[in-house]
Amino acid sequence: MYFLLLVFCALSLPGNLLAQEKNSLALMPMPANVVQGEGEFVIDGNFGVALEGYKEPRLERAQQRFLNILSKETGIPLWREAIQNQPHFIIRVAGPSAAVQQLGEDESYHLKISTTDVQLTAPNPIGALRGLQTFLQLVRITPKSFSVPVATIDDQPRYPWRGLLIDSGHRFVPIAAIKRNLDGMEAVKLNVFHWRFADNLGFHAESKKFPLLQEKGSGGFYYSQDEIRDVIAYARDRGIRVVPEFDMPCHTTSWFLGYPDLTSGKDPSHSSAIDPTRESTYVFLSGFIGEMAALFPDSYFHTGGDECNVKEWETNPRVQEYMRAHSIRNGAALQVVFTTRVQKIVADHKKVMMGWDEVLQPNTPKDVVIQTWRGQDSLAGAARSGYRGVLSFGYYIDLNQSAAEHYLVDPLGENAASLTLDQKVRVLGGEATMWTDIVSHENMDNRIWPRTAAIAERLWSPQQVQDVASMYRRLAIESQRLELYGLRHRLITDEMLERMSGEVDPGPLKVLAAVVQPPRMYQRQELRSFSDFTPLNHLDDAVPPESDTAREFSEIAKRIAAGEATPQDWQQARQWLVLWRDNDAKLQPLLTRSFLTQELAPVSRNLAQVAAIGLQALDDLHENRFVKADIRQRNIEFLESSEKPQAVLLLMIASPVETLVQASRSQ
Repeated sequence: MYFLLLVFCALSLPGNLLAQEKNSLALMPMPANVVQGEGEFVIDGNFGVALEGYKEPRLERAQQRFLNILSKETGIPLWREAIQNQPHFIIRVAGPSAAVQQLGEDESYHLKISTTDVQLTAPNPIGALRGLQTFLQLVRITPKSFSVPVATIDDQPRYPWRGLLIDSGHRFVPIAAIKRNLDGMEAVKLNVFHWRFADNLGFHAESKKFPLLQEKGSGGFYYSQDEIRDVIAYARDRGIRVVPEFDMPCHTTSWFLGYPDLTSGKDPSHSSAIDPTRESTYVFLSGFIGEMAALFPDSYFHTGGDECNVKEWETNPRVQEYMRAHSIRNGAALQVVFTTRVQKIVADHKKVMMGWDEVLQPNTPKDVVIQTWRGQDSLAGAARSGYRGVLSFGYYIDLNQSAAEHYLVDPLGENAASLTLDQKVRVLGGEATMWTDIVSHENMDNRIWPRTAAIAERLWSPQQVQDVASMYRRLAIESQRLELYGLRHRLITDEMLERMSGEVDPGPLKVLAAVVQPPRMYQRQELRSFSDFTPLNHLDDAVPPESDTAREFSEIAKRIAAGEATPQDWQQARQWLVLWRDNDAKLQPLLTRSFLTQELAPVSRNLAQVAAIGLQALDDLHENRFVKADIRQRNIEFLESSEKPQAVLLLMIASPVETLVQASRSQ
């Protein structure tokens, strides 16, 4: 009933909520309702905080984390003093949440900040956790002090499922990286950690019942059950559920190294599909799923089901005979048989099964939750057919799309008007997906953050909050804040550039790195061969998925071309173009010293030439000069060629320079 009420409220919000986009509060995600007042609550060495009402150790630990971050934000040592000082910040919780966090639990809170005190009230500890993060986002520095603006906030999420998938199947992700990303999830109010443990080349979770899974399939890197329990407890402290994924019946080559009888192929090392025709398969899976279901307390258990090569079954004589005997028309229908059997096993162990789009077939049990990579239409179709679902289409953060692209993808999308209220309720939310086939734990943070904060806002905030310019302003602030939680998304680029170049301060390489980004979608795999063991130490691995400098330059170029630029725009454009034009002479000698940077020589030359064209276009526009048509056309052709990938990188200023050239007048 609570979830139904939230969906109704999110779909019928009053217009005054749109005014939130115009205020100066750097909150992300934007709360459901904010009323800003006059004045500020000062934070100094006299700051005191206290818990009232219901108390539990989780709340005490949350209070301590809150003080740790607040101390980092202000430089004021509060982690001990604030508990001893007279309290001006009261956290009041009405009662406990569920012993095992549930889908749709109340996450609401009320935060009232005056000039003299702060009151945070919540029905349970989860709401208090969310409110504490909102307060931390409000902290700002003024000419007189650190403070928080006077405001009253009433907040709750739009969707109950707001997740991040981390794929430990392709590449093993150390516990430290998992935990710091859980801290980041807490900061932006995400509440589901979807942990994928296995793929063809690795099985990375300990099974005591079937120990050859990790002994043969992990290469020595796997999570012990005690480590998994520790992560689950760590996540629960932050109001985050942990949903495990063990992909089946495909992506399972690593399973066969220890248990070859599971395979449907002749050679276990080259097979990727479990045999769905043997009864012994289901005996094994019942034992394995039972063990994992006991390890993971969450109600949901993900069994994958995506990208299954059914030809392996359709070309196996024994499997073909089974299909004929049971009137199974093709491999897709055989996967439905497998899914039905696995769903019953999962249900027998008191769990709800999740699976990717491929598990949704005409006879798929209605209890299965569908996670879709195909899009909103697929999700809406599942909802119309009576299935609950989660959207990941549009949230594949490994594919180097912009924050704006992710931000404007909504789980309901254009289907909202055509779905009934009951069908809308079946759309549970969404998950950002961090696949690691071409991402390592080293550069993972700059693939996840800060863009995932934009996805978190889409899943938490009212649907009407869609101002992209506001999002980018707040995202820049949140990106800086996330470093307080131990995330390395900003630090890792500089560290990788130093390693690539062998320089203590590779300034010219940083100039180049600031205006390039990896190709989008799956183009990287087309330009370079990758495996799960490929070293990820090139510039396309080091730079963030989106160049903020190039994006800002592009906006300035559009204003100049439209005749709407300020003097500051003209000045900034010229400063950048001069910097980029002159950088090549400084960078080329450095590039030859490292085998990892030699491939960047033509990219650097192109940057200099593109910038020179940009400076000429800037002068032509400023002086309102005519440009010879043949020169203008040659420049445009060069700029268009410069937009194509080089060294698996895109030069992101070529297009905005073309905007300037196109705006010039030709003879």
